[in-house]
Amino acid sequence: MLNSTQLITIIIVILALAFDFINGFHDTANAIASSVTTRALSPQKAILMSAGLNFIGALVSTKVATTIGAGIIHDGGAPIKVVLAAIIAAIIWNLVTWYVGIPSSSSHALIGGLIGAAIAFSGSVHTVNWTTFFIKVVLWLFLSPVIGFIFGYIVMTTINWIFRKTKPAKATKGFLKAQVLSAAFLAFNHGSNDAQKSMGIISLALFSGGVIGSFHVPLWVKLACATAMALGTSVGGWRIIKTMGSGMAKLTPASGFSADLTSSAVIFTATMMDAPVSTTHIVSTSIMGVSAAKRLSAVRWGVAKNIVTTWVVTIPSCALVGAIVSLIVNHI
Repeated sequence: MLNSTQLITIIIVILALAFDFINGFHDTANAIASSVTTRALSPQKAILMSAGLNFIGALVSTKVATTIGAGIIHDGGAPIKVVLAAIIAAIIWNLVTWYVGIPSSSSHALIGGLIGAAIAFSGSVHTVNWTTFFIKVVLWLFLSPVIGFIFGYIVMTTINWIFRKTKPAKATKGFLKAQVLSAAFLAFNHGSNDAQKSMGIISLALFSGGVIGSFHVPLWVKLACATAMALGTSVGGWRIIKTMGSGMAKLTPASGFSADLTSSAVIFTATMMDAPVSTTHIVSTSIMGVSAAKRLSAVRWGVAKNIVTTWVVTIPSCALVGAIVSLIVNHI
């Protein structure tokens, strides 16, 4: 007969894998929106490629998972019920934003839910490691989109200058092929950063529940999270693909390639620095940056404003939801 701790641990593992699956179809647009919009790839081929490379990318590192599971909340500040409340809050936020077609951050939804649940459970803000939170999360929350925009602008401007004398038809044909490679690189990096969030939560639950003696990411957790994300990616998030691929700006093969290349570089850098960034933020601002290189009016700033607003409110909103869910769980 399972005791309550074991039962909650199992529920968390199931919910975390469900979160990874939702993350997969919620964030499918990150890697394939531009390549589908420019018709460099058919939707079916793009999704299959993205799913496969998401899976491979998810297995390459556990540094981001360690930041999520052992860096943001102090030791002892995230008992099993806190972890349960955090994952429930993140799933609720992901489903709501997916339904309305807004590309919000699954990463920040999970982090916000974890912080809110931990504070509500302990009754103290000191349970949060605010130094790690600000350096690894908040700093990158603002820094990565800015870098994405600036470098997207620079890369697109450079490409326009290099190929200024090339016939448009020839350039388009070349960038359609190049965009397949840039989209593949982006899918790999998406998996290497995003799948680790659920790995960190599951490992935290296993540690808090006494299943493992010290915090680490077991191999079966890596494989399970990688598989869940790949399966979710195979479903596809068509509402968000529409918003990112054509809602913010009109993409060409050259601008799509530039956006993918820029996004990949920024995500890769963040992963190497153990930072759980939002691939959604980075891809969105990269698209804005490459479009602004043509002219500022090429960006649909009204759509961009709605997306930025969602970025700002995600962590505090999920913290509130996490706190509410934590209080409910503690009374059950």
